[in-house]
Amino acid sequence: MLANLNDVLFDAQKNHYAVGLFNTTDTDMLQAAVEAAEETRSPIIFGTAEVLLPYGELSLIAPSVVAAAKRASVPVVVHYDHGLTFERCMEALKLGFTSIMFDGSTGDYEDNVSKTREIVRIAHAFGATVEGEIGHVGEASKNDEEEENLYTTKEEAVKYVDDTGVDALAVSIGTAHGAYKKKPKLDLTRLREIRTALDTPLVLHGGSGLSDDDFRNAIAGGIAKMNIFTDLCLAGERGMRQALDEGKDYLTVRNEKVRSIKASIIKKLRLFGSVSRC
Repeated sequence: MLANLNDVLFDAQKNHYAVGLFNTTDTDMLQAAVEAAEETRSPIIFGTAEVLLPYGELSLIAPSVVAAAKRASVPVVVHYDHGLTFERCMEALKLGFTSIMFDGSTGDYEDNVSKTREIVRIAHAFGATVEGEIGHVGEASKNDEEEENLYTTKEEAVKYVDDTGVDALAVSIGTAHGAYKKKPKLDLTRLREIRTALDTPLVLHGGSGLSDDDFRNAIAGGIAKMNIFTDLCLAGERGMRQALDEGKDYLTVRNEKVRSIKASIIKKLRLFGSVSRC
């Protein structure tokens, strides 16, 4: 069933678990995500990000993602992650996405607030929710996850939510997008301070590559939404490589890709504590 962030994150926050976002650039990944969620009775979030559109164009993937969410027997949020342009965010809403993340975190604060506030106004008219970001989640390829000047402070988190009206807030506490070059160190004290100061559900980006304890500690500290993509790609690669090494045909290779991604998602759903929540 089609849902938005408010439908799933408030319960996660109240009951101390997290809902996983799994970006899906094709119907193989989409199938894996739907089957994993239904088999475990987990609420789930899936969609795509603006930087991933070269690998799965929005107008091509959106009808499949939205249709799958509507058919699902569990709550499914269709989320447009890291929207960088107003035009693409509007396109996602018109295509039926129920949630938008506008990421203005690398720009001027006032510009970020102004653009995010406008996205919030329009998205809410569609019945969709909005996630924003303050502080900046880095890129593992640049090894900038340890730059504390990019981390979110409690004061700016509170001000940003008040200024924009976002429904969820992505915070920077030491994670990064992509494959880590070395083990990240999460600032859990900072996370707890932000959680204490805000009722708005908090989001952790750059989840791929974190340890099980990192996930558990982040959820205990107040994270209600976890973002995963790179781990799915790595799982799919492993499944395909093994099947190819065994001399399997194309369709078998494809099915092994789906199976491997699905197993990776189920492992995360269990770790996040979202199993049997619906």
